[in-house]
Amino acid sequence: MTQILHISTTTVRPTTQDDQLTAPKIELTPWDLRLIQFDYIQKGILFHKSAETEDSNVSLVQRLKDSLSLTLNIFYPLAGRLVVSENAEDSTVSISIKCNGAGAEFVHAAADGVKVADILNPYIPDHVIFNLFSLNEVRNYEGVSKPLLSAQVTELLDGIFIGCSLNHLVADGTSFWHFFNTWAEISRSGSHKILQPRPVFGRQFLDGVIDLPVHLPFSYSEIIGEPIIKSSSFNAFLQRVVFHFPKEKIAKLKAKANAEMGTTSNISSLQALMAHLWQATTRARHLQPDQQVNYRFAIGLRQRWEPETLPKEYLGTAIIGVNVTAIASELLQNGLGWAASQINKKISSLTPEQARNDLVDWVNKPTLIPNMRNPTLLARLLTGSSPRFNVYGNDFGWGRPLAVRSGAGDKMDGKLTVFPGAEEGSIDFEACLLPETIQTMMDDAEFMEAVA
Repeated sequence: MTQILHISTTTVRPTTQDDQLTAPKIELTPWDLRLIQFDYIQKGILFHKSAETEDSNVSLVQRLKDSLSLTLNIFYPLAGRLVVSENAEDSTVSISIKCNGAGAEFVHAAADGVKVADILNPYIPDHVIFNLFSLNEVRNYEGVSKPLLSAQVTELLDGIFIGCSLNHLVADGTSFWHFFNTWAEISRSGSHKILQPRPVFGRQFLDGVIDLPVHLPFSYSEIIGEPIIKSSSFNAFLQRVVFHFPKEKIAKLKAKANAEMGTTSNISSLQALMAHLWQATTRARHLQPDQQVNYRFAIGLRQRWEPETLPKEYLGTAIIGVNVTAIASELLQNGLGWAASQINKKISSLTPEQARNDLVDWVNKPTLIPNMRNPTLLARLLTGSSPRFNVYGNDFGWGRPLAVRSGAGDKMDGKLTVFPGAEEGSIDFEACLLPETIQTMMDDAEFMEAVA
């Protein structure tokens, strides 16, 4: 078992407490609240040690702390805590972000015997990756007492891993990488005067759609609910592997899918790649022909909102999960184009009006998405993240990252996390599946033809 030495754990606060620069409270939207039982977002990036980082690890850590503090001046809600308010008039509760400057957590650690090559291994060693993140097995609702953000900087034998755990009620993937990009630029430049755009906190886009704060018809104890299977126990039965798809092979999949459907470019590269994985995992699971298979994925709403699109810099969750279903035999017999077209139709059919109606319906009858680690849910896939996030632009002052990895949060059999690949135009899928499923996929010539 890899030993992780925790050298220090400190609280990093914004350098300024100017009340005029901060909102005392930010209300959470239905997009945020429905994820309250989920784990924190956990993503991290890997670097080689450079001459600069090898000169003084202590100064490197201090530099990252100082730049994080400056970043929290800009992303000040991440230094706050969740607050639960009881509404006596209707026996409901409301949850918001209290921007109190309580601070983010900063962990400095060292991994005994772990090399960069160990993290780059496509077969991700969970016992290593799990310990490169802090706030493991913490649910979003725990943000009332725990930090909303925790950064862990782990020294490897020949590298550095920077892992962040961020409360999913406060941010989605777009917001997560906006924060990461800003922190990297401040670290690199040594100044808060940067090119990264400022985050947007306002919820005015909901005016006339729903009222804030949202009144939840259950208590905080009901939100916590039954004990959830721990990720460490659940992941013991699963294996993770990174499938790397080069730009050229992705282009072939896209061309094949569109040709089968008689189109030129209606089906995107990502949709073709998702269909390729959907079919491959279905084959590898050896399901009954009449078994229903379900693919759930997140659709970003920033560009879909009307009358005006949400700014890219909006800090919060602006995604909606949708499902595509098929019968196993139908999925496997109809070809790549058919599978990709089902995904394409679902994405294309989501209108701004539907997004607004979804919010209104949820406020009228709130439901919480249960934690996904349920072993009884079979024949499903779930894709999160995006290949469009700026992962490899995160230069903290010693060069671009080598790779991106995610933590143990919300892992399940069928979780497919998508990232941009290290080479331009390539895409990586971090697959979390049963070992026998992965082995069958590795033996599947049709699937592996697209893998580097």
